[in-house]
Amino acid sequence: MRLISLLLVCAGLASPLPALSAGQLTVSGYGAVDVIPDMATVTLGVTHEARTADRAMAAVSDDLSAVLDGLRSAGIADTDLQTSGLDLSPVWSSYGSGQRREITGFVASSTVTARLRELDRLGVLLDEVIADGANGFRGLSFGVQDRDPILDAARRAAVQDARAKAKLYADAAGVALGPILLIEEGGVQTPRPMMLEGMRAASDAVPVAPGEVTISASVTMVFQIGE
Repeated sequence: MRLISLLLVCAGLASPLPALSAGQLTVSGYGAVDVIPDMATVTLGVTHEARTADRAMAAVSDDLSAVLDGLRSAGIADTDLQTSGLDLSPVWSSYGSGQRREITGFVASSTVTARLRELDRLGVLLDEVIADGANGFRGLSFGVQDRDPILDAARRAAVQDARAKAKLYADAAGVALGPILLIEEGGVQTPRPMMLEGMRAASDAVPVAPGEVTISASVTMVFQIGE
């Protein structure tokens, strides 16, 4: 039997493919599905500076409570709300000629992350939380609530892509494509947060265009080959 080793390196893969043995063909496949999102995750910040630490913390606590109450009033469940990143830092005076730096105040901050499952209300909600006291915008990401069927479709597309490549290379080399010896998932990519420069308070809702999100998967497949 004439043994032939073929290697296909797929452009864009971050990691190298496994080493080949004689009589085997290794290929990689990629699949992606574009969908219209039906949920959003927004991360907001509340920051205040005051002469004393307790005043800074109290101001943050008051505004954070108002923001959370506003989100709950908008119909967001407690399971879709999360606070994090409570921080308190001193504010130092500038360097002066012959002077030592001194603490002139304190900055306190905290973060709240909310999942919104009604995208048509996102712009209005952003306006409301700004009015409630949110003064920092840390990020916005769009996603889908039922991701599994979409991810499965991307995986199927990745396998079909790998099989098509394997057939093409086997036909080009004049060898028979045999059974699959190995299937290994290379990775899954889901929507990443979209960072915005800032927020603005306005009488109209903040304009938001969710567009589409892409969920993708990659796979490595090893086929037996013959003459």
